[in-house]
Amino acid sequence: MFESAALDHTIDKATYKKEEPLLREALLDTQFELAERKTFPVIIVMGGADGSGKEEVANEIQYVMDSHYITTFTMDNPTDEERERPTMWRFWRALPPKGRIGIFMGSWYRGPILNRILGNTSKAEFEQSLQDINRFEKMLTDEGALVLKFWFHLTQKQQKKRLKKLDKDPATRWRIPEAAWDSFKRWNKIHQVGEHAARVTSTAHAPWFVIASADRRYRNITIWRMVLQAIQKRLEEPNPPTVVSAQAMVSPPSKQNVLTALDLSQHCPDAAYQKRVGEYQGRLSLLARHKKFRKHAVVAVFEGNDAAGKGGAIYRVTQALEAQAYHVIQIAAPTEEERAQPYLWRFWRHVPRLGRFALFDRSWYGRVLVERVEGFCAEADWMRAYSEINDFEQDLTRHGIIVVKFWLAISADEQLKRFKLREKTGYKRHKITEEDWRNRKKWATYATAVCDMVDRTSTEHAPWTLVEANDKNHARIKVLRTFCERIEAAL
Repeated sequence: MFESAALDHTIDKATYKKEEPLLREALLDTQFELAERKTFPVIIVMGGADGSGKEEVANEIQYVMDSHYITTFTMDNPTDEERERPTMWRFWRALPPKGRIGIFMGSWYRGPILNRILGNTSKAEFEQSLQDINRFEKMLTDEGALVLKFWFHLTQKQQKKRLKKLDKDPATRWRIPEAAWDSFKRWNKIHQVGEHAARVTSTAHAPWFVIASADRRYRNITIWRMVLQAIQKRLEEPNPPTVVSAQAMVSPPSKQNVLTALDLSQHCPDAAYQKRVGEYQGRLSLLARHKKFRKHAVVAVFEGNDAAGKGGAIYRVTQALEAQAYHVIQIAAPTEEERAQPYLWRFWRHVPRLGRFALFDRSWYGRVLVERVEGFCAEADWMRAYSEINDFEQDLTRHGIIVVKFWLAISADEQLKRFKLREKTGYKRHKITEEDWRNRKKWATYATAVCDMVDRTSTEHAPWTLVEANDKNHARIKVLRTFCERIEAAL
């Protein structure tokens, strides 16, 4: 894959001086159009050996373009805060919004490649990490991002020559990264692992471009042209892009499903409830303060029919926790800032530190529920969301985060009863809206979406717990018991 880049590619000074101002002007004009239209973000990933010129190119792109609309991220070893989250958390948070450009020097490729070079991971683990990257980048491009990946290549001879030249002059010696000479000694291994990684992750939606970087002028002109042409081409495409139809969802002939199978008549008398709620809250409190829990965190999802009692269930959980140990995230319609990012971004940034709880009142499942039913996204978008959500939750559980998901189910008659009660109760009137009544008319459609959601996203590492919630006492006890059981199993 690196054969062409190993050849001696050069551009003479005269050609460079002629093309540079023209490219700079075109890049600025295109960047301003991108910033004005705000239809997609540009993500530039730079890979290659230390000393291959990545840092110089990143600085020069910043110089020739407007730095107000471009950010460079140099991510080496994770900080203490970042180590307490999934590996991808620091990249999730750094993604540029629509209309902006983000350059990633130490990208999501650095860890897997470096660990394989140093022998810290097996071949199977390395292959798995590359497939995870492919799925992540597919999600980004499906969300509209333009992903440009450049691998800066130097032959072993070229790298040695470059490092010696820089090291010889005190004025340029500082430009040699600390690990550059170590990288030179490992050139064969880096070349082998890097080429394999680039080949496996060079996809139709996010291909690698291998850049011969021995000649500075050739390297710069090549990068500038590619960035310019890629952004211009995307800006010329129809907006919104053509929607790809997903394979049709086929409804089973049986009327039996995970919702109709629930026994909503289950009841917990008040006396029994008062006793059991205290027992489970005490048990949960001890688990949250257990020394082994410091290596874990909890992400809890509360979904359910309108008026099913999500808020009440969450409150009974938080009663058992210290105030600094949890964060309740209320999810409503996305803000303008959130709409400029992938739909999962507003949830990614709330991933808790180890030893903490994040409780989501509504969640990322809105993509396959309300957005699906109300037509807020295309069929292909909510269909792909199932696998994207599974990937996200698996990232969480791999890091020791316990994912607990509840669907609180009530009958249509019980919902009507609660709606009317809310209208009559002064301090509950704010809980009932015209949207709630409108959603009620789509009861059957929402039920179908819920069943599909459970079938496609209830996994071994993040199963759904269906809660019979016609009786609030029963629902709250089941939620608390599930919390305790899931945490105890992890500890």
